[in-house]
Amino acid sequence: MSTNPDNILAQPVGTTLERYIMRKQSEFAFATGELSQLLRDIALAGKIINREVNRAGLSELKGAFGTENIQGEQQQKLDVVANIRFIRALKNGGQACAVLSEEEDEIIQTGNNQGKYVVAMDPLDGSANIDVNVPIGTIFSIYRRVSPVGTPATREDFLQGGRKQVAAGYVLYGSSTMLVYTTGHGVVGFTYEHSLGEFFLSHPELRIPQDGKIFSCNEGHWFDYPEFVRTYLMECKRKGYNGRYVGSLVADYHRSLLMGGIYMYPPTEKKPQGKLRLLYECYPLAFIIEQAGGAAVAGADNTAVLDIVPTDCHQRSPLFIGSSHMVEKIVAGATEKAATTVKVS
Repeated sequence: MSTNPDNILAQPVGTTLERYIMRKQSEFAFATGELSQLLRDIALAGKIINREVNRAGLSELKGAFGTENIQGEQQQKLDVVANIRFIRALKNGGQACAVLSEEEDEIIQTGNNQGKYVVAMDPLDGSANIDVNVPIGTIFSIYRRVSPVGTPATREDFLQGGRKQVAAGYVLYGSSTMLVYTTGHGVVGFTYEHSLGEFFLSHPELRIPQDGKIFSCNEGHWFDYPEFVRTYLMECKRKGYNGRYVGSLVADYHRSLLMGGIYMYPPTEKKPQGKLRLLYECYPLAFIIEQAGGAAVAGADNTAVLDIVPTDCHQRSPLFIGSSHMVEKIVAGATEKAATTVKVS
């Protein structure tokens, strides 16, 4: 082992997000700097939310806010804070002409009508877990606007479909804070270094294993799940697979991305269209997973999530996402069950 002080005391700290974005800017579809700046704005907001999450217990930011969002869900105080912080960062950044948020009914015009992009986001996924210190996250999706530059954004800017995303990602606030994103050229992950206030490249080429032994779903809905889902889950249990579910989509998804596995939020009798929102939960995570070599479908008919035609800004969708072989297996089981049913009848 070398005793050279340079090797011991001055090891490189790594590649910052800022430097990485500048190096990769030439790969962006429209490499004029606006998308690069937009990613920086999102990273800045992520740093601010990381601070708010870490001090929530000391600053009276835990607990319910006392209102419901457009989804009919109880808003937590940090939901409201995260929504404000991200919208403010995107307004001040100047690159996004509009924002679609889970927390608000209507499109939020930033006043930056010259901006070429729109952002759809879930400012704080899994907020029901805030009070019990379970990892939570932010999910975002970026589109190049289709409405004329210089005018306010329209619904059509957000209803382009999942294949039109130019970038998507998430920020995970857990034992460490990570920013994971794709611009359609693979998936990269950055870990936040608190003392320096910077995101550093920690996962340069994220690829999900093609198979896994982890399944994530809320088995409390067992009797409301379609039969093909229950059959698949029974098979997983017979094989000794591990059931892992914390109730934060970003956290459960992130584990599957790194270790291999499948996350499921199937349709139920009460929610036949599923619970997760298509534009700012399913689309961005599906874009990432496909770029990482995995798969994401919406149900038994094997429709790729990114091929679903959107009709509403707050549209919902079932979701089966993760290792490609596991997703293929559950779809094959559904197809086989349907074929058997038709033959018997």
